[in-house]
Amino acid sequence: MSKVLILLMIACGAISGQTSHKQVEKKFPLNSADGLELVNVKTEVVNYHGKTGLQVTAADEYKKGETLVIIPEVYFKDGVIELELTGEPAPDASPEMRGFVGVAFRVNADDYTRYESFYIRPTNGRADNQLQRNHSTQYVSHMEYPWFRLRKESPGMYESYADMVPGEWTKVKIVVKGKTAKLFLHGAEQPCLIVNDLKHGLSSGKIALWMHFSTIGHFRNLVITPE
Repeated sequence: MSKVLILLMIACGAISGQTSHKQVEKKFPLNSADGLELVNVKTEVVNYHGKTGLQVTAADEYKKGETLVIIPEVYFKDGVIELELTGEPAPDASPEMRGFVGVAFRVNADDYTRYESFYIRPTNGRADNQLQRNHSTQYVSHMEYPWFRLRKESPGMYESYADMVPGEWTKVKIVVKGKTAKLFLHGAEQPCLIVNDLKHGLSSGKIALWMHFSTIGHFRNLVITPE
């Protein structure tokens, strides 16, 4: 075998290896519910404030806790999650409900009961009460670390302020690496919330649109870039 042929084979192998590890974006415009797995929710494609997306509301019989829309064919450990979303309290929601809406990641695939999540409370973004403003963004780790446990045991560590308006489209980016996750809003270069000790450690799993049952959520243009 000639030296030229050997060198060509090595070069092709190197190129092939680089290609196999290239990050590949997976795009979900969310202009249809086809292929999505609905957990305690119902969906409808609507035009909301001039943009088409998926409207998500709690299923009629579901009156407590969190809901999920599982994204198909994605198994996620590290990488970047980007989308636009909105959230506002449903018309029949209690006054203390804030319009909780966000993203769950590393969702366990067997029964969806364990996951990490970032979510926002849009009605807190411009509240007159500063303490409420400080609770605009939130990290939780379902089921063991709900927001009230984290707030009690580590005040201010897993939530922060960010400007937002209920019902307005908000650009969200989540960057996950190992035990660290960062939340970015509105295309900002700096994160508004950093978690360096994800409670489920180096887990992996599904990605889901996340929403509290008391909320009307809208989601569009989901882009997932696994690492």
